[in-house]
Amino acid sequence: MRIQRGKRGRKGAYALVMVLLLAAVSTLIYAGAHGWTCSTTVINDRNNVYNRTVAAAEGATERVLSYVTRDFLHQSYDPEDLEPYRNLVPVQEWAADFEFCDGASGPNRTFVDSSRTMVSTNLESQFRGLYGLVYSCQVRSQARALNTPYENITAAVQQELQLASIPVFQFAIFYSMDLEINPGAQMTVTGKVHSNADIYAAPVVGLRFLDDVAATGKVKFYRHPDDPTEGTKVMPVFEDDDGYVENVSSLTLPISSNNSPAAVQGILDVPPFNEPYQSLEGKQRYYNNCDLIVSVTHTNVLVQTGRWNNMETVNPDVNPGLTNASYSFVKTNASFYDGREKKWTLTTDIDVNAMRNWMANGSTGGQVNDLAKSTLGRELASIYVDDRRSAAGKLTVARVVNGRYLPNSGLTVATSRPLYVKGHFNAPDTSPGSTNTTATKPASLVGDAITVLSGDWSDANSGTPMNKACDTTVNAAFLAGIVPTTNYFGTKHYSGGVENFPRLLEDWRSRSLTYNGSMVIMFPSRFATGFWVQTGTYYHAPTRRWAFDLNFLDYRKLPPATPQVRKLIRGKWSVVAAN
Repeated sequence: MRIQRGKRGRKGAYALVMVLLLAAVSTLIYAGAHGWTCSTTVINDRNNVYNRTVAAAEGATERVLSYVTRDFLHQSYDPEDLEPYRNLVPVQEWAADFEFCDGASGPNRTFVDSSRTMVSTNLESQFRGLYGLVYSCQVRSQARALNTPYENITAAVQQELQLASIPVFQFAIFYSMDLEINPGAQMTVTGKVHSNADIYAAPVVGLRFLDDVAATGKVKFYRHPDDPTEGTKVMPVFEDDDGYVENVSSLTLPISSNNSPAAVQGILDVPPFNEPYQSLEGKQRYYNNCDLIVSVTHTNVLVQTGRWNNMETVNPDVNPGLTNASYSFVKTNASFYDGREKKWTLTTDIDVNAMRNWMANGSTGGQVNDLAKSTLGRELASIYVDDRRSAAGKLTVARVVNGRYLPNSGLTVATSRPLYVKGHFNAPDTSPGSTNTTATKPASLVGDAITVLSGDWSDANSGTPMNKACDTTVNAAFLAGIVPTTNYFGTKHYSGGVENFPRLLEDWRSRSLTYNGSMVIMFPSRFATGFWVQTGTYYHAPTRRWAFDLNFLDYRKLPPATPQVRKLIRGKWSVVAAN
């Protein structure tokens, strides 16, 4: 009997073969995928361990940086003694999973290197365009992962940084508080602007910023909530490529752990009797850094050299009865009316021209000046005025007069009291609006508040309707306080803004106030506390011809006793080869 095999049987055989083939291929694919998955899992796990090791190495460098920053800000950083930093490694619980070393000399070490001296150099990061006195540092740490199935996973991280002391007068405008700038006339700011708080910019007509603008807080294009002033508000123009920057780190003076504006105000004060000169506060006080100290009481005027010469008493020739009375540069018999404060003053006048003559005199002044040149390498260049007089209803103040030409090394006048400057100051070129400061000397005026009086100011007429001002030029950095914008018992008061930071007491209409310098506002005023009132009450506004003095971008042309803020500036961060 013959059996016939049909097509159906053959097809079944083929199907079985195909199933077996597909099963084999699937098995191979699965095996490959499983192997790939396992391999990928291992690679990912190793990569995660490596990333954690990089983070551990970075954490080791950050621990060192925290101590370096603390010591630098507290002025106790010693580049000659880096061992305390090199012995620092992380101590947190996660650190037990790693072994740390500096890649060279052994475990539980961090590599730390620093330049031994501070060098004037350009700054990095947000401070581009500025310079500082800088220690250049490197911090490097190597970490090796422990307790993992993978051997020798090691990573090293290096950070480069600058420990910088930054002269504060490099800014056209620097505020440690809220900065308000709401000019009623067109205004151009030609230098850098920084606020350690917020910036309120709502100009009435126009406002141009030609350089960087930065705020630790926010830049707001409206007026402060407690500012009652109304008027058209237009958008400022930012001509720098970066426009404005918010949420930057603050810049503070190394005063203490408390760098509030009220604490910073202490740099103007006479130090307490038992305060060490080398303390944080002591190093920053103008009293400790000025070349001459003028102390005034109701019965006496005492002039001493500064700490550079152990506070030796010198003869200022202040007695008008002396035969060389032309050399007298301290006078204490003037008084005038301040229309903003609504008070008459007790005034100590510093006559700059008489001081120059006194310094050139072969007797006392010449001898002290020669001593300064041999000891300091320059002539006398700074005065601190400590007027201790008081009288009911009167305001104790200092004033600078006859200051068109300054001593050869420049001049800083500082006081804890309100400070006034009368007439041209540091102004060989008195052309209205001139920014030619090539022949000026380094200069700054420092006080509780600063008021500019024109050359036509008259003490005798100060209590009558406003004096008529004349064109006046002042070339100096200003460091002072303001009366901040506030709501005082339900009444709102505007600070006056940057545009009214230099106070005025005259009718300046059709007159120019030319100013080249740097405006630094550090604290609320303590003595000159009268609120700003709109123009027309005790003054009429001038044509403001203001500019940042480019001289201050050269450290050799900084005013005497310029304060410096301190900052750790991060540079290059990199993962480097281990060992």
